[in-house]
Amino acid sequence: MSPILKISNLSKVYDSGFQALKGIDLEIERGELFALLGPNGAGKTTLISIICGIVNASGGSVTVDGHDIARDFRAARAEIGLVPQELTTDAFETVWATVNFSRGLFGKPKNHAIVEKVLKDLSLWDKRDNKLITLSGGMKRRVLIAKALAHEPRLLFLDEPTAGVDVELRRDMWRVVRRLQETGVTIILTTHYIEEAEDLADRVGVINDGEIILVEDKIELMRKLGRKQLILHLSDPLEAVPETLAERGLELGQNGETLVYTYDTQAERTGITALLKDLHAAGIRFRDLQTRQSSLEDIFVNLVKAPS
Repeated sequence: MSPILKISNLSKVYDSGFQALKGIDLEIERGELFALLGPNGAGKTTLISIICGIVNASGGSVTVDGHDIARDFRAARAEIGLVPQELTTDAFETVWATVNFSRGLFGKPKNHAIVEKVLKDLSLWDKRDNKLITLSGGMKRRVLIAKALAHEPRLLFLDEPTAGVDVELRRDMWRVVRRLQETGVTIILTTHYIEEAEDLADRVGVINDGEIILVEDKIELMRKLGRKQLILHLSDPLEAVPETLAERGLELGQNGETLVYTYDTQAERTGITALLKDLHAAGIRFRDLQTRQSSLEDIFVNLVKAPS
């Protein structure tokens, strides 16, 4: 089955000369939830804006469900729903009118049953007659999602959708996202809450300085790049790591009460046995130990941090 989104050698250079995107190649499979991660200014929003027809590319091509976004813009855009970062809404319209209007923009016939379902799924039904100006920031964010879903898109972009939303609303939104994916909607998510990507995504892409530096199945990514830490809770605090243990790469933490040893789970040998022997020889005793697996956030930080 062909990918729902195919991006080939996509580039963007602004009039100022700034190159926001540099030869992006990316394919998104139907029905997956893809998390696009990157620091501020990495090119995430520019990439989404080009796909959605808001910004013109300088080079390359994008097809959505087989429709080229330049040659067959109307058909391509009809397949896309976009939830932008900014809360851009007509403040004096009602929720019901706003969502119905968004459906009409894509040439879809009136269908109150679909709009009603979208509003109920997003816990907006009891707010349908409220003007947007009266809603909280979290509710306005939900209205943006409802607008994006009103024309029944097959590809949904969520650009920082939970920014400024409280924890309870955020959880409600992700329940909606999961249900959408179950119905076959393909979802591309950008977020600063990396734990959300770790919980929801099937695959993860990392963009930095206008380039895709990694695309990987989330589980495989964590297997390949993840590290484990052995945390030793010492019986007696240390002021510094002894010179005899310097080559072990140990870190002293919690006011000298812990030693942290980081190792590669995929290595032939972890070095833990030798470390414990060296600790015994140095007269360092510990009362407890535990291990901690790297999170997706740890991996992301290591991928995009500037070289020293």
